[in-house]
Amino acid sequence: MTDLKEEWTMKQLIRRMNGLLDHIPHDAVALALRIFPAMVFLLSGRTKVDGIFTIKDSTWFLFEHEYALPVIPSELAAVMATLAEHVLPALLILGLATRLSALGLVGMTAVIQIFVYPGAWVTHGLWAAALLALAARGPGAWSLDRVLGLDGTRTRSATEASVT
Repeated sequence: MTDLKEEWTMKQLIRRMNGLLDHIPHDAVALALRIFPAMVFLLSGRTKVDGIFTIKDSTWFLFEHEYALPVIPSELAAVMATLAEHVLPALLILGLATRLSALGLVGMTAVIQIFVYPGAWVTHGLWAAALLALAARGPGAWSLDRVLGLDGTRTRSATEASVT
């Protein structure tokens, strides 16, 4: 009888904690999901350029020798990656074209994982998880997508609501 009572109390405690955590606004979570992965890519992009428009010699070298992709010429890959590492994170931070930007960075992450650093799957998995959450759930209310009416409000389903 005591074990059943303790089990029930533990279940109630877990349900109560889950209910409290359910009050964390998606908008705050979405903002963090946008900013932190975006900064990883943006900071990486900044290491590839001098000033704003000049790709460093070291970047050309890395894409030719270390990052060598099997299909895309290294010169094109260097320009595409450098541009993507600046534009897509900026869009994510602003919350503009969030879902598409997130998917673009998931694609970049997959290329990095498969062709460049296959041993870094834990790091890449964390990036991908955050970016996939944005693609699936959207940017939240604190975004230009929402302000401009590009991403509508998402209501919780009956199943989600009944869990709390």
